[in-house]
Amino acid sequence: MIALSLAEIAGIVGGQPHDVPDPSVTVTGPVVIDSREVRQGSLFAAFAGERVDGHDYAERAVEAGAVAVLAARPVGVPAIVVDDVVAALGALARAAVERLGTTVVALTGSAGKTSTKDLIAQILERKAPTVWTPGSLNNEIGLPLTALRATAETRHLVLEMGARGIGHIEYLAGLTPPRIGLVLNVGSAHIGEFGSREAIAQAKGELVEVLPEDGAAVLNADDPLVRAMASRTKARVILFGEAPDADVRGENVRLTDDGRPAFALHTPTGCSDVTLRLYGEHHVSNALAAAAVAHELGMSVTEIADALSGAGTLSRWRMEVTERPDGVTVVNDAYNANPESMKAALRALAAMGKARQAAGGRTWAVLGQMAELGDASLAEHDAVGRLAVRLNVSKLVAVGGKEASWLQLGAYNEGSWGEESVHVSDAQAAVDLLRSELRPGDVVLVKASRSVGLEKVALALLETTEGEVAVR
Repeated sequence: MIALSLAEIAGIVGGQPHDVPDPSVTVTGPVVIDSREVRQGSLFAAFAGERVDGHDYAERAVEAGAVAVLAARPVGVPAIVVDDVVAALGALARAAVERLGTTVVALTGSAGKTSTKDLIAQILERKAPTVWTPGSLNNEIGLPLTALRATAETRHLVLEMGARGIGHIEYLAGLTPPRIGLVLNVGSAHIGEFGSREAIAQAKGELVEVLPEDGAAVLNADDPLVRAMASRTKARVILFGEAPDADVRGENVRLTDDGRPAFALHTPTGCSDVTLRLYGEHHVSNALAAAAVAHELGMSVTEIADALSGAGTLSRWRMEVTERPDGVTVVNDAYNANPESMKAALRALAAMGKARQAAGGRTWAVLGQMAELGDASLAEHDAVGRLAVRLNVSKLVAVGGKEASWLQLGAYNEGSWGEESVHVSDAQAAVDLLRSELRPGDVVLVKASRSVGLEKVALALLETTEGEVAVR
């Protein structure tokens, strides 16, 4: 982060120094919440969690090089004591971003946030120093931590914003006011908490409402609920998508033989061909969104297309494709799942399997619960099971409890009988089944909500192979 003295920090967050011998001492390292990540000059923010209280690690953090601790109580080492550590962290982030004057790009959406954020980061990094959200640290703690990683050299700050309810996006955007706000889509993720897609749209649209008049709202022209957000912003609107009136659009969208999207990228300044390294047609929309942001920041269509074609996956367990030495391909997309992303992953699996099926290869969908769907849960799991059959997925392995049984029921009712689908109790049972039945040329998709922990299946399938694996 930018250098700030402990006295300055105390003033920004409204805190009181405790056991601070010299308030002029400067924080020059990163702000961290894990004492194991402390570096020389760090500020350690102590949070009291459900299982671990960061205050108990304050002394260890200072011994490791932290200048001081941001804490809710005195901890026996140099500390800035505040009433609310979360609020203080947010205030510190806002002050740091205001002093830097960097361009903030914020994005939200029901699906594809992390993949799109990774694409934007890789494109903009070619233009100028860029800091972006690592993984999915998109809440009231993760977002300030990311913002505080920016330095005087940082020109772009790309921040993913998640929402668990009305007002969350507005709060996050208030911490790091964006000049560019991107809304990807409105789907069914967290519909159990919001109650309806319209309520989700209301929450996501808070991002465009806070944009300044000289800012830009980048909206999905192919999603009616997102397109309608144009009326909620005073910023200039940029549409992306495959719609004919999109400012940044994709044409001639197709998949390569191994399931990678290719398309012609059109921007107001020209056209260039793109072939992504990522798998699945759903990444076309993500790529167009990233291209629209890059165009707004002055990059040429050739520069954007080249960067998109070279971009990979920065975050773990999101369509992470690994080919084993024996010819089995494992697709680890187990970080999270909702109805839209689950269906997109199944379509990507089907596309990847086409070229292999002629040689006897099969497609396996190892799926688990999609959480937070509320009353829509049965219908959504049933629909995913049915889609697996319609896409001619060779084998469906439904893992877990009642939600998994609904997946299998949907497949059964769609016409999947015999051994085409199976319901197993847990990840280990899935691993045992796959180990005994996989053969060269098979493609295995592993996907579920994060709480299910299905990444264990993918990791086990890779750990049990001899020799090195190649991530594609």
